[in-house]
This record gives sequence, C-alpha cells and structure tokens, in this order.
Amino acid sequence: MDCIFCQIIAGEAQATFYRREDDFVVIKNKLTWVPVMLLGIPTTHITQQELWQSPVLPKIGKALSELGEEKTPGGFRVLSNFGRDAMQSQSHGHVHLIGGLHLGPYA
Repeated sequence: MDCIFCQIIAGEAQATFYRREDDFVVIKNKLTWVPVMLLGIPTTHITQQELWQSPVLPKIGKALSELGEEKTPGGFRVLSNFGRDAMQSQSHGHVHLIGGLHLGPYA
C-alpha cells in the first residue's frame, strides 16, 4: 500500500511516537509550521469520515488532549481536514494537534 501512515504503523517508515495503542498511534508531524504538530492516527486504514464515526475517535481525542496540556500549556487546537479544499493530504483518517505559540484567528 502506498499510504505513509500505514507504513509508519507497520514499522516500514520512521516516525517519532508519542503514544502507541492497539487501535491508534500519536506521532510527530513531519511538518513544522508551528512548534508542536502531532497526528493521531487509527492503526486501521479508514477514511476521515469513517474515523469521525468510529469508536477510536474519543480515544484519539483523549490522547491528544492530554498531550496538548503537557506540551502546549498555553493552549492548542485539535482539528481535521476533510477533502482537498480543506487541504486534506492523506486518505488515511487522522487528527491534528497544533500549538506552542499564539495561533491567531481561525481560517
């Protein structure tokens, strides 16, 4: 499969892991637009829509919330992109945690 997230989960590509659970992982995003950029990713390849209807989403949300409080005590955002117009770049569903500085207004 040509999915980088599946490759990371399978150990075929490198990543910095912050959490590893049976049904999800949290890794450091390779992008560095803000000081803290993490990704919560289900271990099963599912779409963004399927993720948001899945019982794994609250687990990912809890992990990202805990990591956000730990790594960005001044505040953070948790967000997902749906589709090209929202800049979704991976078909494997995932959730972003961003923070580490004042994030400014919404899009």
